[in-house]
Amino acid sequence: MQTNAHDALFKAAFSQVEHAAGELRQALPPELSSRINFADLRLCPGSFVDEALKERQSDLLFSASMGEARVLLYLLFEHQSTVEPLMAFRLLRYMGRIWEHHLAEHPGSKHLPAIVPVVLHHSERGWASGTSFEELLDLDQGARAAVGEHVPRFRFVLDDLSQEADEALKARAMSAFSRLVLWCLRHAREPEELLARLGKWLDLMNDVRRAPNGAEALRMIWRYILATNERDEADEVLERLLAAAGESWKEEIVSAADQLVERGRQEGLREGLREGLQQGRRHMLLRQLGARFGVLPDAAVAQINAADIAELDRWSERVLTAPTLADVLSEP
Repeated sequence: MQTNAHDALFKAAFSQVEHAAGELRQALPPELSSRINFADLRLCPGSFVDEALKERQSDLLFSASMGEARVLLYLLFEHQSTVEPLMAFRLLRYMGRIWEHHLAEHPGSKHLPAIVPVVLHHSERGWASGTSFEELLDLDQGARAAVGEHVPRFRFVLDDLSQEADEALKARAMSAFSRLVLWCLRHAREPEELLARLGKWLDLMNDVRRAPNGAEALRMIWRYILATNERDEADEVLERLLAAAGESWKEEIVSAADQLVERGRQEGLREGLREGLQQGRRHMLLRQLGARFGVLPDAAVAQINAADIAELDRWSERVLTAPTLADVLSEP
């Protein structure tokens, strides 16, 4: 739940271009930011993160004009407790996927759009690794200078929330909602701090409340605070949150808590349905195999009980045609 909450809050906030523009202006060097026309910033579809890393990374891609051309701004949010020393290499891989996607949509193109990678980071101790691809190459400075024109060279922009004080976050030239989101993400691994410091952020929350769609934006914040406090009982967290926020926020906080409970219930129902379907397919496959091959070895039963739906479907298709039990359960 906790990781999904990070991803949901990040994307809910920064997939809205008015909030993303504030974060990108804050992170980019002034000389670069001043050349970008944020008034026509657009969100591009797709995610380019490795499937295995989606628990730790979230990404958004934007396009904006810069002079006569359009530049792509790639915002990667890393929500893990440690620093990834190969981040520049991962970004290079993601940038390659973005360019491949661009060429697929623009066949025959002779140029590639510039991509500016921006990493929004928070870890326990802050970023403590390099930010340029060149630093990853196993060469001394002299050798690195000699091969410099013949290898990829880029430096990603780093916005390290770990090193930012609450007062600095609150003073950023961004929307009130964006600053609240960054504050929440800043204290994601210490959720008790969100409750302890909440009183100092209520003025900003009032600003959000008065903005268009402010009520729904605040429900995201309340749900996030409730969802990331996994160490304590839900009722206890809700009570502490109500005490910290005050009576004027009670209705909205309780509404957010109810939505969180309902979402959990629905996810539980969907998971139960998936598990029921999977168990039914296992039972049917075991009956079919038993009818065809007789008593099944324990190892085969264990393999079927551990299989996912895709494997069960594949094996079910082979039951009538495969000559042996081993052929049915073999890898594709």
